[in-house]
Amino acid sequence: MKNIAWDSYQLFLQVARLGGLTGAASASGLSPATIGRRMLVLEEDLGRPLFHRSQTGYTLTGDGKVLLDHLGELESASRKVDIWRRGTASDALVRIAVGTWIGWLLAENFPAIRQERDAFRIDLFIGEQRASLAHRESDIGMRAFEPDELNLATSLVGEVAYAPFRARNTGDAGPERWLAVDRDNAISAYLRWPHEQVADRIVATVNRPRSLRDLALAGAGIAVLPCFVGDLEPRLQRAGGEIVDLRHRQWIVMNNDDRHRPEIRTVVDRMTKLLRSHSELFAGHRANRA
Repeated sequence: MKNIAWDSYQLFLQVARLGGLTGAASASGLSPATIGRRMLVLEEDLGRPLFHRSQTGYTLTGDGKVLLDHLGELESASRKVDIWRRGTASDALVRIAVGTWIGWLLAENFPAIRQERDAFRIDLFIGEQRASLAHRESDIGMRAFEPDELNLATSLVGEVAYAPFRARNTGDAGPERWLAVDRDNAISAYLRWPHEQVADRIVATVNRPRSLRDLALAGAGIAVLPCFVGDLEPRLQRAGGEIVDLRHRQWIVMNNDDRHRPEIRTVVDRMTKLLRSHSELFAGHRANRA
């Protein structure tokens, strides 16, 4: 069998974990077409089909699932060696996987998460896909539901509410115009809501949730946003009440085996304090608005 470069396996992991070419392209910086060709070559080199391909994305075949498990074990072993090496050789690394808006909040408050005296580095991965910690792809993640994996420890940090938002002073601008993330990237429930409820009134789509806020600020239309995002922005106002069906609780999750590492414990404690300090905003109570 032909020797296969490790970067081909890493690309496979991104496609498998992110559900297709679009997510892998965002994570790797390669084009979807290039990634698609690389996966075809990998399947040819292995002599096994790894994916079922459809318009909705890539799903793993039986062989693909086996390969994912094997590579996860290799990643886990590599991670342990890296932790051991860093114990004497360099600063520790804390990898955090969060969604668009928690990532935005962490960036806005980064000194509260990592302080100048800390002997660890932060790797912040921002994306809408579910944070995966099974094989230590990340050290800390956020979930919109309580995890049922036995190897994960959790910390409940509150509830998240959602509402429609538009630019101030545009309430009489005519028929409602809605903004949305395109269907391929509408992974979360709040991103799917416009397609399910007001599809015929969507006037613009984007491929990243972060752009919804920018378009709403420009007066392009109405965007569904977490209340803590819309209510923190004085140039936005609610275009209706809370969308109650979208409300959910949120948890910080971490691997049981790693949660007592000093740098992990420190970051989790700081994230918990930050998120709970915003609990009224997260819940849609607009505690900081007149």
